[in-house]
Amino acid sequence: MAVETITKSPAASSGRKVTELSVTGMDCSNCARHVTEAIQSVPGVHSAMVQLENKRASVRWNGGAAQDPNALIQAVSNAGYGAAVISSEPKAEHDSSEHRLAGWEFTLWVGILGTAPLMIGEWVFQLAMMPWFQWTGFVLATIVQVFAGAQFYRGAWNQLKIGRSNMDTLVALGSTTAFAYSTWALFSGHGGHVYFMESASIITLISLGHWMESRVSVRASGALRKLLNLAPQTARLRAKDGKETEVAVSDLEIGNVVALRPGDRIPTDGEVIEGDSAVDEAMLTGESVPVDKTSGKLLYAGTVNLNGRLLMRVTATGEETALAHIIAAVQRAQTSRANIQRLGDRISSVFVPIVVSIALAAALWWGFAPESAEQVHAWLAPFLWPAHPPIGNLAAAFIIAAAVLIIACPCAMGLATPTAIMAGSNAAAARGILIRDGVALEKAGEVTAVIFDKTGTLTIGKPEVVKVWERQPDSSATSDFAPVTKWKIGDLAAALARHSTHPLSQAIAKSADVEIPLTDWQEIRGAGVQAKLLSDGDSHSLKLGSLKWLRESGVNLSAGDAFIQEWSAHGATVVGLAAARPTLSHREERTGTELERGVSDLLNASSPAASLEREGENSTLQVQSKGIANDYLVGLFAVKDTVKNGSANVVAELNERGFKTYLLTGDNALTAGSIAQQAGIKRENVFAEVRPEQKAEFVKKLQQQGERVAFVGDGINDAPALEQADLGIAVSRASDVAREAADIILLKSEIEAVPEALGLAKATLRTIKQNLFWAFFYNAVGIPLAALGFMSPILCAAAMGFSDMIVIGNALRLRRWKLR
Repeated sequence: MAVETITKSPAASSGRKVTELSVTGMDCSNCARHVTEAIQSVPGVHSAMVQLENKRASVRWNGGAAQDPNALIQAVSNAGYGAAVISSEPKAEHDSSEHRLAGWEFTLWVGILGTAPLMIGEWVFQLAMMPWFQWTGFVLATIVQVFAGAQFYRGAWNQLKIGRSNMDTLVALGSTTAFAYSTWALFSGHGGHVYFMESASIITLISLGHWMESRVSVRASGALRKLLNLAPQTARLRAKDGKETEVAVSDLEIGNVVALRPGDRIPTDGEVIEGDSAVDEAMLTGESVPVDKTSGKLLYAGTVNLNGRLLMRVTATGEETALAHIIAAVQRAQTSRANIQRLGDRISSVFVPIVVSIALAAALWWGFAPESAEQVHAWLAPFLWPAHPPIGNLAAAFIIAAAVLIIACPCAMGLATPTAIMAGSNAAAARGILIRDGVALEKAGEVTAVIFDKTGTLTIGKPEVVKVWERQPDSSATSDFAPVTKWKIGDLAAALARHSTHPLSQAIAKSADVEIPLTDWQEIRGAGVQAKLLSDGDSHSLKLGSLKWLRESGVNLSAGDAFIQEWSAHGATVVGLAAARPTLSHREERTGTELERGVSDLLNASSPAASLEREGENSTLQVQSKGIANDYLVGLFAVKDTVKNGSANVVAELNERGFKTYLLTGDNALTAGSIAQQAGIKRENVFAEVRPEQKAEFVKKLQQQGERVAFVGDGINDAPALEQADLGIAVSRASDVAREAADIILLKSEIEAVPEALGLAKATLRTIKQNLFWAFFYNAVGIPLAALGFMSPILCAAAMGFSDMIVIGNALRLRRWKLR
């Protein structure tokens, strides 16, 4: 299977350096995989992409890593292949059709020109026993062996040098066996049938299989090819004086201003600084509806400016663009290996020696005990099909051994998993679904339970304040909280929330823009924010956050119970603002009415941390601060986020397909229940007031119950749960592609792709299992049939190529997979 090479142009021209290698000795997808693994084992290598058709490898280095091309060459050499650095920059058109498949086309044409006359002579004109035709067969078969068979012999020799064997070993042994016997029979005058046509046909048919494999591999990697061609090679750079010049995209720097005309493809990531237009982001996010872009909006490399003129400030170049991250993700998935592939790898590692032993045993059986071999053959013939083993003990021994060697080529076994992974990951990429690697694809196919986060996942993620409740100051607050109550509640909350990136904080921050003297600002993850308010020479602690956090902090919420109940039932998240009453944390002496007033104040503040010590006329009031028990509820904010239109359909689809669905949120139980009801999640599967670190514990608990868990979140606050889950799914926009916590990233903010991603993963895993079954079944059935004389070397070569096509064709069905 071919794997696309990344050049240093469109989206990856800066950042990590790219080293291009020419690689020799690769004949099939397994060879390309071995080379990829060898390169990726070199320290400092970020990724390696190997293109079988053009015999090239593109190696990306980690930023700042020491780049050692000699280490790459040595690693490839140790794997049994040759490599050399290509000093010049690769041409943009190096992937064009004139270069594609050139190696196998040459081998195939030589094989056809040498084999076709032999087939016509033997099968049409019955010239097999004519001496002159046998000498002609020797000449033509020799040409095929030398020129068309060279790739197989080189590959077998390279593997032999490092003590390994592969498919080339079996092809070379099988073809050589038939050719050597025929040459001996011809030159010795032994007479009888010679098998020059069979020896040539083996190489020709297997070359045809490789050529077809390469052709369909090009189709399988179509999604990546489209991504590579998305970004243009030039951009229209605008100078400070307004002059515009055409420059290479690789010359752009962050801060440059680029002019975009209608129809232009956006060269790199940036921000609109002038203009108004609609941009087609379908190839990047899968969303078919154009997105309106005005000043301040983000643009992404590879998308298309449709109908307006824009000026864009460059914000990312090269491998830092969203498109480059997407390409890297698709590449990583295509070249990765699933755990299930280890089974095929283990079998392949011992397969060739076993097959050679079986071929040798068959040769000895037909050579030294032909009567028993023929008896078994004759007994099975009525149940199978009529076949005629070679005449003569020696001929039968050689030709049947060659047939066993050819039918056993493990190419289909090696293709079973990577072809399915490539097709599945490409099909996912075309739908705006990025899958980290083959392991993630495999895990996704085994999921039984799906947990959803609320904000930004089931809901749109753009909450708004819909109602504010402000507590009327009572007598106890008049004096102690005067510095706080002189500010508007919205101004205080907005000032507290301004520096937080949480969606709820951002919604509250939009309500006002007033400068308030706050110090010691701090965000408590999963709870809220706090700071100190400096006013009138005093310092008050302010808290803005979840009701659970405020309640645990000692805030009495009873005054706002009616508001909380009402808006939580409507699906709103209620956020509270509390202020801390100044407290005494030292021994203080008071007397008379002053003492009594102090005790009364403390009791009114519900502070249990006070004691009275009497010593004669004087008494000591001991005040001990305990937590923040003196907090006072100032106000409440009902912040409501709209449930996504497709959420109910997504949950229904998952339930219908047998997945258990859960809602896990830090919000209160009433709000969570309302959102779950709208989304269609069962009440008993809703878990509210769960902090981020506790979400991971909940995932772990489900796993201990035997569930295979997928967690769907926004990829930021949910990172622990995404990591703990068997499968982490991040609902993101293109700018968030670099997030590494998730196994699957949905480029669309909608979650309709969740059932599609899980369904496609299941289909891919099913395809891998089908491919492995057919590959094993093919060898398990084919080897005994060949050993018993029911399959000629020609038929074996054709069957081997056909098995490859079955595996690849089965994988390519994933490109047309649909949810329904």
